[in-house]
Amino acid sequence: QLGSLGHISNFFTSEPQVRLAEKLADLVAPEHEVRTFFSNSGSEANEAALKATRRTGRTTVVVAEGSFHGRTMGALSLTSKAAYREPFEPLPGHVRWVPYGDVEALTAAVDETVAAVVLEPIQGEAGVVDAPEGYLQAARSLTTEHGALLWIDEVQTGVGRTGDWFGFQASGITPDLVTLAKGLGGGIPIGACIGIGDAATLLQPGNHGTTFGGNPVATAAALAVIETIESEKLLDHVVARGDQLAAGLERHQQVVAVTGRGLLRGVVLAEPRAAEVQAAALDAGLIVNAPTPDRLRLAPPLILTEDESAQAVATLAAIISEVLS
Repeated sequence: QLGSLGHISNFFTSEPQVRLAEKLADLVAPEHEVRTFFSNSGSEANEAALKATRRTGRTTVVVAEGSFHGRTMGALSLTSKAAYREPFEPLPGHVRWVPYGDVEALTAAVDETVAAVVLEPIQGEAGVVDAPEGYLQAARSLTTEHGALLWIDEVQTGVGRTGDWFGFQASGITPDLVTLAKGLGGGIPIGACIGIGDAATLLQPGNHGTTFGGNPVATAAALAVIETIESEKLLDHVVARGDQLAAGLERHQQVVAVTGRGLLRGVVLAEPRAAEVQAAALDAGLIVNAPTPDRLRLAPPLILTEDESAQAVATLAAIISEVLS
């Protein structure tokens, strides 16, 4: 792509951009009108979605505790971690917080003043916390009842990470807004804010813009990612390797639970020593994250092999035994 067209003014579209928008529409909601705004990151995608919610004429947004939606000012207002928020308060917007997974609390929070409910199908920053069964369906029902948008943030979970194209698909719902980034570009910066159905027309030409979002190189890279996932049958592969990781780690006496789906996994430790395990794992050549004191987050490449998965389980199990002994 660099050899033919590397950049173009956002007054125009490019072939890779149009092809990617069409492909995402087919993957996200093939039976609905779908429009996509391309950005450079997940935070930018969420900023675009936040602007779209204002087009409803309402200003209140319901967000779950434990959420992470980015660190730009609008996205930060939807992110719950105090260490991220407090240096920059007061933050913009009208945000109503609810416990993640609590249908009763969500029911009490959603009314005719709410523009949108924003949820992750799996909360990554909270330590890979799964949405309880029926939770996303309840959110869909409540938002429909009260004329609010259901916005699903798939920045961490989207593009095959969970074994489905998108994390929300396991619940059988169709959201109004979906935001993507991270895995979409395979290492090339790109984000996407996708409007579905009536929400597809919330942002009109001129309402939002970006110089580099959706540039030909980034959109060509994203197309290559999607085509590779399809041709290599990586969705089934992700499920198999994720099950292998979970089965291997669940047997460990110091592991309370393994959460998540596919190749987004949380390891709940019997003691709050995740940071020590993370440091020891890095020394051993294994990259994991410790988002909370007692939880590890694993998000290996979608092309993780069976042997690499077995090696990762053995290495991490040995480190957990050593640190928590």
